[in-house]
Amino acid sequence: MKRFIVFTLVLLVGLGFMFNVGLAADGDKLKAGFIYVGPVGDYGYSQGHDEGRKYAEEIFPWLETFYVENVFPPDVESTIDKFVRNKDADVVFTTSYGHMDPTIKAAKKYPDTVFFHCSGFKRAPNVGTYFSGLYQTYYLTGLMAGALTETDKLGYVGAFPTPEVKRHINAFAIGLKEANPDATLLVRWLNAWVDPSGAKEATEALIEEGVDGFAFTEDTPTVLQTAQENGAFSFSHYNPMYRFAEDAAVSGQISNWGVIYADILYKVYYGVYTSENLENVDYWWLMKEDSAVLGAKRDMMINPEYVDQLKSTTITDPLLGELSVYDLIMKRREQMKADRVTFDPFIGPMKDRQDIQRLKDGEWASHDELWTIQWAYENVKGPWPDEPTE
Repeated sequence: MKRFIVFTLVLLVGLGFMFNVGLAADGDKLKAGFIYVGPVGDYGYSQGHDEGRKYAEEIFPWLETFYVENVFPPDVESTIDKFVRNKDADVVFTTSYGHMDPTIKAAKKYPDTVFFHCSGFKRAPNVGTYFSGLYQTYYLTGLMAGALTETDKLGYVGAFPTPEVKRHINAFAIGLKEANPDATLLVRWLNAWVDPSGAKEATEALIEEGVDGFAFTEDTPTVLQTAQENGAFSFSHYNPMYRFAEDAAVSGQISNWGVIYADILYKVYYGVYTSENLENVDYWWLMKEDSAVLGAKRDMMINPEYVDQLKSTTITDPLLGELSVYDLIMKRREQMKADRVTFDPFIGPMKDRQDIQRLKDGEWASHDELWTIQWAYENVKGPWPDEPTE
């Protein structure tokens, strides 16, 4: 990650001198406001964004940041009003899919302010978009789950049935089937991003159905803790959650928002990004950019308690031959982090659970296909809202 950041900053300094515009020319501080959909202490999504904010503020002495938490869509525009009018914000980040339309509306009101919206698809001259995609790390944890399960039943506790969460589920299911063709993935929906009681109830219900391992998209460590209480294993989400369940936490997905925020803010400060040229700026950063990190915690990629089992479980890959699941995980991680990515979970041939061909042999899913995905992979079981039939 350090190599990538150093290269990026050197490049940006050069661009800054080339353009010689932006706040850097005047030596003024750049003021950036962040709007979070949840609490910064949720141990999940909003906390991850806030850690990214702190990271950027720590490395840039010319940066001043502020934030508001627990902002739902109806309150986004009024919050932006306060940021721009009362705090003189130069840049505003809105971090939830539901913030998209209010952000676009506010951007028209403040054409000289730079806006970046996370997880949306609508842009404007002064509105760019960004996202830290975790599906590649979900695929890797799916490989682990396939090797570790004793019941061949895994569970997924999902927040809302959005394309983002469906992408997570399918990637996990793809890895699961690759490591264990007999395993299935049972899905339960919460219809909430933060719902500890619902997450606990869904996890316990799945355990009663024979599930012995879990993944989830919900902003608390509840699934992980409930898994440990019942002798199951799990993978954490968004943030390192190892400390909440050290026996159950195998690995997990960690969003590294800091590298995205640093890149955006540096470019704004040096005038590479302005309120007039963001219409085609869309960050889609994955493992290659260190925006998505595999780990039970930041210095532990895989919990040592599970490494021996992953190393002793072997599978046969059509190209790599016979190898341990552990070695396959390391190989796939290397391929997805390379400067020239040579593997992605969504490569055909691939069919959904209705036996509909979604990707042809050798075909890679495009950004737009992944961004709007609605179909369910073939080993996924359970309700699937808006599932296409063709």
